[in-house]
Order: sequence, then C-alpha cells, then structure tokens
Amino acid sequence: MKITPPTQVSQQQITLDVSEIEPLLQAPAMDLKPFPEAQITLRDGRIMYVRQATLEDVPLMLEQFERVMKVKRDFYDIVGVRTYAEILGWATKRLKDPFHLIGMIDGVWAGLANGRIFDEDVAISLHTVTFVRGGRIGYVMYYAKTLYALEIANCKEWWSTFESYAGWRLGALDFAQPSKPWPQYQHELGGSRVYYSTRKYWDTVLKPYTLKMVGSDFDFNVTDEIREKNAVLKLPEELAI
Repeated sequence: MKITPPTQVSQQQITLDVSEIEPLLQAPAMDLKPFPEAQITLRDGRIMYVRQATLEDVPLMLEQFERVMKVKRDFYDIVGVRTYAEILGWATKRLKDPFHLIGMIDGVWAGLANGRIFDEDVAISLHTVTFVRGGRIGYVMYYAKTLYALEIANCKEWWSTFESYAGWRLGALDFAQPSKPWPQYQHELGGSRVYYSTRKYWDTVLKPYTLKMVGSDFDFNVTDEIREKNAVLKLPEELAI
C-alpha cells in the first residue's frame, strides 16, 4: 500500500536490514525451565526414555511426520501436517515458546508430545502421537507434557483440544477434563472447544488417575545404561499408528 505523505519529507526511501525486522516477527522467548530427562517403566516392562527435543533432532522429526501426514485415515493426515508445521515453526522461530518431548525405547522413537507456553498462566497442548504399539505410550506422553506445563513451567491452566476420536476419548472423556464455554473460548487448533485442567485438578484428579493408568511414575535419575541405549534417535521401521 502506498499513500502520499501529508508533509514534505527529506527521504523518499528508507532501507531496512532484515535483522531489524526479525524482532517484530519473532516472539521473545520466555525464561522457561527445560523438561529434565526421565525414564519410565511401561506396563509391558519396556523402559521408555523421555527427553526434550533439540534442534539437531528436527530433520529426523520432519522426516517422520512426512510419513504421518500421508496416512489417510483417523485424521493422521491433518495431525501430521499440523505437527510438521509446529516443528518447523519451532526451528524457524515462528512459534512462541514451544516444547517437544520425545519418548524413545532403545533408541527408537516411540512417541511425541508437544505444546507451547501461551503466557505465565496458560499452556497450550498441541499434539500427542505414538509410533510404537503397547505400553500405553500415549498416556505416558500426554502425562509428560501436562506435568511439564503445570509443574515445571508452573502454568495455572492447561488447554487441550482433539482432532481425532481416539484423542478425544483419551484426553477429554477418559481424563474427564472440563471444557470452557464455546465460542467464547476457542483452541488455536481450528477454533474447537477448549478442554482444560487447573493445577488443583491435576494434583487431585488427573495426575493420580494417569499414574494409575500408566502403572509407574517418571524416574528423573536416568541410568547410564538407559541414556546410552537412547543416545541416538532412530526412526521406527514401521509406522505403527
């Protein structure tokens, strides 16, 4: 758009360096604690290692979700596309305060849970996707990111929504999370209903129930053996979703 200046100006053109524009496009990062590495024994006896993803993981993460977005059933295509964009938005600094948690079993990527911190009070759940069957890995990964949002980032509320029936069954119905009035409150993933947990609800209801479903809790004293087994992230040969 061009409009004639309403007064005489001495410079007809102003040149900007892109580094001057970037601060207006990139949201300043909050000072957030990272998710500490942890291990957890699954119900089937396998041990899963959970850590926060790093930018070095991004190429493999994008490769995996290129596979997910091609699955034309159970909403995996839209989940794959959106999660791909969330990972890319993190890598290019176009997503405010995201976090991506990776679950691994003997180095094989078993599940992803991600979200972002909206502000000091609210954290947004984005997606939870598992690639390996058994062990209630979906419960574990959702538990990990809720724990991060409410106990480590110390937000007051955790907002979720769900694209798939399976996701809604686990996160909304099974966890009995209440919902915000709609359309006054809308989730950023398509403007759908917001299901939420407060810290009090988490402590008294959601966390105890999740631990019962999972069967054990995180051990943040990761052994050298488990760390070594998961030193290198590997994609699963098959996409078991």
